Amino acid sequence: MERVSDWLGRPADEVDRLVHPVELERVLGAIHELNRRAAASDPEMFYRQQLLLSRIYTTQLRVAPGEPSAEGSTALHRVTRLLEQATAAAEDSRIEAGSLDNAPAEPAEFVSWLKKLARRHTVFKHPYYTDFIRDRADSEAIRRYMIQESVIDGRFDDLLALMQVGTSGPAKMEIARNFWDEMGNGNPAEVHTHLFKQIFEVFDITDDELENALTANALLSGNLAVMLCRYRSSYPEAVGFLGMTEWLVPDRFVQVVHAWERLGLPDVGIVYHRLHITVDAQHAAGWFHNVIKPAATSPAMRRGIARGTLWRLNSSQRYLDERMSEVDLSARLTTAG
Repeated sequence: MERVSDWLGRPADEVDRLVHPVELERVLGAIHELNRRAAASDPEMFYRQQLLLSRIYTTQLRVAPGEPSAEGSTALHRVTRLLEQATAAAEDSRIEAGSLDNAPAEPAEFVSWLKKLARRHTVFKHPYYTDFIRDRADSEAIRRYMIQESVIDGRFDDLLALMQVGTSGPAKMEIARNFWDEMGNGNPAEVHTHLFKQIFEVFDITDDELENALTANALLSGNLAVMLCRYRSSYPEAVGFLGMTEWLVPDRFVQVVHAWERLGLPDVGIVYHRLHITVDAQHAAGWFHNVIKPAATSPAMRRGIARGTLWRLNSSQRYLDERMSEVDLSARLTTAG
């Protein structure tokens, strides 16, 4: 992992020129072993796997003129694909056998089926939001929560930009409307990523702190979103993943706003969440009607959308369970003390 991280700050051509084929095979072997141990539930290897993938994506998605970057390196591409394939296989292994085959073929019924799938999932109305965040979280807990959420909320506009490439018709227009809302409808002061970063200013969260504080499951959530949006072959999965993300947001953010107001935190830091309670409800409705429903005439699209939906629900479940287990542990330690 350290060797690959060293590549990221070098020009792509230099990496490919200096990395000897023997060394590359050694690195690829190490990545295979990392993936194997992560799949065997080794928490440290899972964290290292997702951290490396996150660092690669950061390198590939940032704009830094004049700075060397390994983006485009064929050696780095081989490492990236191994990490992505292992991550995808792990998510697929958590999908109940046969569940993707139960989706109805009629588009309107398919949309209803997706919503029922989410409502019946144990992540829906998760107690981390409805109990802890809403009524018990202190300002430090809210601060930790915001750091973890940055992996998707802090780059949602870029995800939409990546996803819309190659689309057409109602789907492209819906993604465009969604993207323009994320851009503050042309007002730089209202760009949603800018509003989200105001939360970091409230809590004095630095860029250096971000990576060190992210958990493996938080990194995974961000990596899945990038992985699905950057490849055209994963477009159906991206439709399901982002659509479900937006559909879950309004109810979750209601709890966050309640906590923020309960704690009396600076009002500037909650603008993003207040806005998304309304905006994402509208986005989700438009997404189901203009992106998912027209695509649901295709069996391959239905299967991919359902797969991406379950990736989002299942990964969110593990992420929130992790957050809740930390809360429960802290409570037990406080009681014992």
